[in-house]
Amino acid sequence: MSRKMNSPAPFVSKTYDLLEEEEEKRHNCGGDSIVSWNVEGNGFVVWSPAEFSEVVLPNYFKHSNFSSFIRQLNTYGFKKTASRRWEFQHEKFQRGKRHLLLEICRKKCEPTAFPPYLKSRHRPDEKGVEAQTMRELREENNNLNKEKRELEMQIAHFKALQLRLLQCLSHQQQTQSV
Repeated sequence: MSRKMNSPAPFVSKTYDLLEEEEEKRHNCGGDSIVSWNVEGNGFVVWSPAEFSEVVLPNYFKHSNFSSFIRQLNTYGFKKTASRRWEFQHEKFQRGKRHLLLEICRKKCEPTAFPPYLKSRHRPDEKGVEAQTMRELREENNNLNKEKRELEMQIAHFKALQLRLLQCLSHQQQTQSV
C-alpha cells in the first residue's frame, strides 16, 4: 500500500487539527471562536476571516491568505454551505471521525478545466466540452457575483451599525458633559 493511502493529505489533516485545537482552546479558555465546527459537526465555520488569517492560518500553513485557504478547500471538494457566513462542508470531514480523512483527495484535473488554447484541436467533442466549460464558468461567475452582493450588503449593514454606535457614543458623551 502506498504512503498516500496510509495518511490523509497534509492540507486536510492540518485543517482538521486546527479545528480540534481551536475547539479545545475555546473549551479550556472560553472566549469567542475564530473558527469552529458547526453545530452538527459535519462542517466548520470561520467566524472571523481577518483573525483567522492573522492568528490561525500562520500556525498551520506557510501563509496567512484566506483566499488561498478557500481555494485549497475547493480543490479537496469542500463546499461553501451558507450564504451569510464562511461555512464549509465535505461529507468525509466530520468532528470525531478522523479516519474518514483518508478518503478525501484532491479533485482530478479534468480536460474541461484547461483553457481552450491548451486543448487538443483534434477532439471530436471539443465544441461540447467548450460549451460545458462556458456553462461552468458562467455559473461560477454568477455565484461569485451573488456572493459579492451579499458581502456588499454585509459591509453596508456594518457601516450603518458603526455609524449608530458612534452616534450613541457621541450622545453619551454629551449627556455626561452636561
